[in-house]
Amino acid sequence: MVVLGLIGCNSDDETTPRTPQVYNLLSLGDSYTIGQSVCETCRFPEQLKDSLIQTFPEEDSFNLQVIAQTGWKTTDLINAIANENPPNTFNLVTLLIGVNNQYQNRPFSLYEEEFPILANKAIELAQDNANNVIVVSIPDYAFTPFGQGFGFSPTTSEEIDQYNVFAETYCIANGITYINITDITRQGLVNTDLVAADGLHPSELAYALFVERILPEAINKLQ
Repeated sequence: MVVLGLIGCNSDDETTPRTPQVYNLLSLGDSYTIGQSVCETCRFPEQLKDSLIQTFPEEDSFNLQVIAQTGWKTTDLINAIANENPPNTFNLVTLLIGVNNQYQNRPFSLYEEEFPILANKAIELAQDNANNVIVVSIPDYAFTPFGQGFGFSPTTSEEIDQYNVFAETYCIANGITYINITDITRQGLVNTDLVAADGLHPSELAYALFVERILPEAINKLQ
């Protein structure tokens, strides 16, 4: 009887309750991150947060901060981060930037100089851990009604490819996860549901498809 009692006590001691986790998320970018022309909960950072909530135990919680604005170039985002001075305590940081450098005809050399600055800042904010960072490729606005009209250039897609190749190459060299979503946006003319009502930005559906690709990496990083 004594032996059985001891075994029972040891078994109970090994069962400890799980400590609820708090995950802090940060999304850096421009109109594609702020979700221009879609509802606040429709933008991809919010959809990613909601998907993570559904994936992780219900006692866990997720906090999301977004530093992004329509029209921002890399320079603007660098300045905004400096002004907001967020803490270096984020469990996951996403970065999507560069389309306005291209659209506003800034020298490509500016992106070559400033994207690494932003990538390194994202790492710093992600607890100095490159594994906690996800860079998302630049969507291609050439495949939208707006892109086919005002401001359209046959070289738009080629230039966006140039930006994305640079970012992906940098990420591979520095151990940063890079997610390509550009091909999704290049279906915008044949699947108009992928384009928001403004005829330019991604729709809620397009952002949901972004999240399908981002979510598995985000889960792996947070687990």
